[in-house]
Amino acid sequence: MRIREATVDDVPDMQRVIAQFAAEGLMLPRTEKSLYETLHCFVVAEEDGVFAGTAGLHLLWRDLAEIRSLAVKSDFHGRGVGRMIVQALITKAERLHVPQVLSLTYQTAFFDKLGFQVVQKEMLPHKIWADCIHCKKFHHCDEVAMLYYTAVYAEKQREFTSVSVER
Repeated sequence: MRIREATVDDVPDMQRVIAQFAAEGLMLPRTEKSLYETLHCFVVAEEDGVFAGTAGLHLLWRDLAEIRSLAVKSDFHGRGVGRMIVQALITKAERLHVPQVLSLTYQTAFFDKLGFQVVQKEMLPHKIWADCIHCKKFHHCDEVAMLYYTAVYAEKQREFTSVSVER
């Protein structure tokens, strides 16, 4: 299994798998247009050239990025593809020096195994006012907010503590 940056050639497969899960009410739909516009945020999992899954990492603010549209084709379920995609996106967030990675999800057990923690949505003002306010589920959102604290978070906490102690 290989995780790589998505290309325009991947968009039809990405849109199909996302649409399948959106039709089941498991995620929000994404139009083909929105996938092209945000393609630079997405990675793809593939095995021997066969599309297996996708997800994107969207920067919300200097301290927060969100994993969006994590979808793995059913033929590849149970093989660790989702875990590999999420880990690749966490690594990308760390390269960008982002201390926290968010997932709004129904799959809490999956994200819990990867080290994400449930948080109150009210802790996420940049997400709520940038994106959520435009969502059709805004007034009755049933997704669970979960955060992952990257290695950058720990570094920034140490820096803050050392600056506070020095004063």
